[in-house]
Amino acid sequence: MAVGLGVAIARAERERRVIRSRRRDRKLGLAPGEPLAEALPRMAVGQVDIALELLAPDSQASNAHVVHETRKAIKRLRALLRLLEHQLGREEYARDGDALRELAQRMAGARDAEVMLATLDGLIARHPRALGRRAGVRQLRVRLVGEQRHLEQLALGAPTGRSMAIAELLVLRERIAAWSLPDRRGIQLVERDLKKLYRQGKERQQRVLRGKGDQVRAMHEWRKRVKDLRYAAEMLRRRDSRKRRRSDERLRELAKRADALGELLGEDHDLAVLAQRLHTGRQAARQDTWHTGRKTRRALLKAIAKRRKALRKRALRDGARLYRRSPKRLIAQLRP
Repeated sequence: MAVGLGVAIARAERERRVIRSRRRDRKLGLAPGEPLAEALPRMAVGQVDIALELLAPDSQASNAHVVHETRKAIKRLRALLRLLEHQLGREEYARDGDALRELAQRMAGARDAEVMLATLDGLIARHPRALGRRAGVRQLRVRLVGEQRHLEQLALGAPTGRSMAIAELLVLRERIAAWSLPDRRGIQLVERDLKKLYRQGKERQQRVLRGKGDQVRAMHEWRKRVKDLRYAAEMLRRRDSRKRRRSDERLRELAKRADALGELLGEDHDLAVLAQRLHTGRQAARQDTWHTGRKTRRALLKAIAKRRKALRKRALRDGARLYRRSPKRLIAQLRP
């Protein structure tokens, strides 16, 4: 019994060490003393492994959780690739970026349905009397729940779909493991692409400020670069270091502000899409998911317009703060 107990304890300790090691490998940010040239491939492999674990046949996670978390891992991977565009070269960057985009698009329908349901629930929570008690809103919500489950089943229900995604991720993992990045001091390895990423976000902010053209698209495109900036800052920040660097504090603040702005822009986009779906449902048949009565549609659109106005005001204020520096000045401040 004593021998058996000792073996069980040893096995449990090994499993705990493996789990701790796996969690460390998947964390964004540089470990103490870890060169950036080693950290970025480690983070990239970690994100691929997160997706592989979620998509595994024996995964116990719900379809909704798998879709949501897999797409988040893919977004982090794509942001990491943008930090290394110059180092990887145009061909390799485009190939891997396209593969990740196609993988995310296969799950887009299920994710969009989940987002629409969450967006509607957010509106109901903000206007419980005007919307929560309305029969048409309740009926719309029931149809959205059914659509979400149907699209999740289409995206992940077929074993071939999961198998194809896993095969593609395994190929990508092998390519990442073969990266050979030059060991350079500080953030020199990614300065060129980080400056480009920040400049693109600043340009898209200015496009929104001008208020011309398709503003829904402009806000959405801005949000993409804001999200990339957030992930980039999280990846470049040194974590758990006893020596506090000013650059790490600035990266932490940059990530925090980009995250907050990304949430504002994300909610605005989701509301805009919900409004578009409601407009398209005007002429739809009664059994269509987005069919609503005129009064129900009017009440929802009124609540959406009010919320979007407040979100845009806050986003422009926070965006001006986030992008107040020139790209060159930002890089200078983030150097150790």
